[in-house]
Amino acid sequence: MTKTTRGKPKLAVWKFTSCDGCQLTLLNHEDELLKLLSDAELAYFPEATSSHLKGPYQLSLVEGSISTAHEAEKIREVRAASKYLVTMGACAMGGGLQALRNFKDAGEFTSVVYPMPDFVETLHKSTPISEHVTVDYEARGCPVNTNTLIQVVRAFLFGEPLPETNNRSVCVDCKKLGVSCIMLDQGITCMGPLTQSGCGALCPSFNRACAGCYGPRKFAHPEALERHWRQLGIPEAEIARAFRGIHSYAEPYRNHTLKEEAKVDESN
Repeated sequence: MTKTTRGKPKLAVWKFTSCDGCQLTLLNHEDELLKLLSDAELAYFPEATSSHLKGPYQLSLVEGSISTAHEAEKIREVRAASKYLVTMGACAMGGGLQALRNFKDAGEFTSVVYPMPDFVETLHKSTPISEHVTVDYEARGCPVNTNTLIQVVRAFLFGEPLPETNNRSVCVDCKKLGVSCIMLDQGITCMGPLTQSGCGALCPSFNRACAGCYGPRKFAHPEALERHWRQLGIPEAEIARAFRGIHSYAEPYRNHTLKEEAKVDESN
């Protein structure tokens, strides 16, 4: 185990391209974080402390996607200095909302948005951490589920059990909670059938469609859900937008979107 001179394992928290939401969610659970830090040392976490202890680290938590050449180099350094690496949230897991640029020309975007685009150093794609280094665990959510994250941290720092995982969809949680089906009741797009459970069906519980924060579950079939949406009479433009969310670049949504865009190009 990687320890400091005081015998505590080192924990580091790193930010890449993201909104900082997952880090702030962790900080908001300050009581649990303080309990955790009674047995571990916070070696690096700019959102919380100005101290910066050198590695190696027992565990690194990573928020955000890789969007620049500097970030691509930095994540390899973080991986090399960490015994375990855990990603936090949708950006680190699937590229985030910023990955929408992956389906278009990033250079065109910067030329329109910025007065001096030559000064904008960016990769053409925003990619998940797993496309660059080995990831030991993906903590899902947008933002990340902090209760789950604390369990994961304790598991990798102190050898406690990892949280139980499942391959349930959000729809299963809706049924368990007695929440009426938003998609059938309102005739709108809902990502619940494709989305990994874990949020407790939060949005449907407040009469809102699932936005897919936890990402696609294993064996998700977007084509099947898309056919059902068409049967409900949902417009094509709305169907296309449903897959252009925070997990647009995650599989299988990535391939699905590319196939649909290829059809549009052929028709034009």
